[in-house]
Amino acid sequence: MNDRYDAGDGGYGAGPYEIVGYDEYGRPIYRQVPAQQAPQAQQATYDPYDQQQGYGYDPYATGQQPPVTSYDAGRPAPGYDPYGSQPPYDPYGTGTQHPAGYEPYGRAANSGQQPRVTEQTAHIPQQAGPAQRPHAPAEPERPHDDGDRDYHTEQFAFVEEPDGDSEDVIDWLKFTENRTERREEARRRARSRIIALLVVLALVAVGGVGYLWYAGKLPGRSSAASKPGAATPVGAQKRDVIVVHLHNTGKGGTSTALLVDNTTTKQGSTVLLPNSLALSGDDGSTTTLAKSVDDDGSSGTRDQLDTVLGTDIQGTWRLDTPYLQNLVDLVGNIDIDTNTDVPDPDAKKKGAEPLVHKGSDQTLSGKMAVAYATYRAAGESQNAQLERFGQVMQGVLRKMSSDPSAATTTVQTLAQILDPPLTDKDLGAFLAKLADLAKGGAYKTALLPVQADGTLSAKTSDSVVKDILGGTAKSPAAGSAVRVSVQNATGVKDDSEKARVVLLNGGFTFLEGGTASGAQATSKVLYSDASHKSDATEVAKTLGLPAGSVVKGTVSSGADVSVVLGRDYRPASS
Repeated sequence: MNDRYDAGDGGYGAGPYEIVGYDEYGRPIYRQVPAQQAPQAQQATYDPYDQQQGYGYDPYATGQQPPVTSYDAGRPAPGYDPYGSQPPYDPYGTGTQHPAGYEPYGRAANSGQQPRVTEQTAHIPQQAGPAQRPHAPAEPERPHDDGDRDYHTEQFAFVEEPDGDSEDVIDWLKFTENRTERREEARRRARSRIIALLVVLALVAVGGVGYLWYAGKLPGRSSAASKPGAATPVGAQKRDVIVVHLHNTGKGGTSTALLVDNTTTKQGSTVLLPNSLALSGDDGSTTTLAKSVDDDGSSGTRDQLDTVLGTDIQGTWRLDTPYLQNLVDLVGNIDIDTNTDVPDPDAKKKGAEPLVHKGSDQTLSGKMAVAYATYRAAGESQNAQLERFGQVMQGVLRKMSSDPSAATTTVQTLAQILDPPLTDKDLGAFLAKLADLAKGGAYKTALLPVQADGTLSAKTSDSVVKDILGGTAKSPAAGSAVRVSVQNATGVKDDSEKARVVLLNGGFTFLEGGTASGAQATSKVLYSDASHKSDATEVAKTLGLPAGSVVKGTVSSGADVSVVLGRDYRPASS
């Protein structure tokens, strides 16, 4: 919309005008002075733009020439330009330089300079704005100094710029707000860490209590009740058993032990078997463990041990002393408590430095371990040497890997030829399980106590055969002979041999039951299971004993029927 008021309305160009304000672009807004005031205004003020028509200047391009007025004595000559000494005015601050002769207020470019008249106020021809447009009160012009024009802020449209102080305040508010948020976030993180720590501690405490409960280490709980599988009857517990025969290739002799893994109670054991243990031969004759190993080999001895001990042996591991030495070296030596000094078997002079020293936590190499396991001092029983062999075996298990594949690799590295059905993989997996139990402290070594004649006592059946090996004799296969254990209580040593011959001739399997501590008057034929009552009656008839001697009672381990020969026994040969 055009706000100019010089669009050809001749009526506005006839009288004087006065400034009433400025528009939004800084241009002056005029209004016409009322008619009754016009003469006075023309006489009192000086209008530097009020040119005569003779100059040909129409300040508002209306096409009308203003009336010619007379100048007073101080009126400047035509051609005077009060702004001639200043550069063109740029009201919008654009920096645009206008060409020479340009006049922002509509004056002609060829207008001459006007001399400045002092102490007079000039009236510029004005145009009145629209009636509906509000006007600001008129503001008188200020005198100019040295030809400089005085501008007012109302002439310009300023773009609002952000106040620096306001920005500082905003930044400070943001800073304080962010710092408060950071503090709150830090508090929340701290609370979260504390809660997480408490949860972890609670879980650790619960886990520790659970472990102690499982391990039976809580105060007030008995160790027997806390063992895994303790509630399972002894006879129903599952066990894996392998028999180990150590052959001394240098000095001769053997040492035998049973390696037992009770998978129900998670308990490992080494049961040491004395060489004097009485076994039954294939023909029913009595023999010893040592002789059986030499004569019958692995398979025959395993079957005889199953018969006597009521076990179920899965395999036989023949371990010659050179292989034991290599095994100890492969696992990286062993640490055991030695109970004696062991001389070096290769020493040429007597009194040389012992190969193994007595003491606790002794480190033994392969050669030292073999020397200690096979050492038997003068006057010592074979059980003393057997216990040293048990120490070495437990030391090897503690150093063996608990990983089945790694343990199998160790066994394969020995390059042994194992007796069937035992394989490298089976032996490696079995030793890895025992190694895990030995490292965890769930492992023990027990010596099977036998009497002087090689027979088992009642105490042996309870502490070792029953608790560790199962406590019940292996049931004979169909069609096999009834196993009869005979204990001599007649006071005559030869009565046992006579009874053995009679029973073997009768088709029974004879088991040596040893000699009783004192003589008994009457003989007894005992059976523990009702299914063997008829077998017990048949045994009594074969031995010539009365039917009243057959009673139910405790039967020796590995036997179906037990016989106690008293003084009433009369051998058939007499």
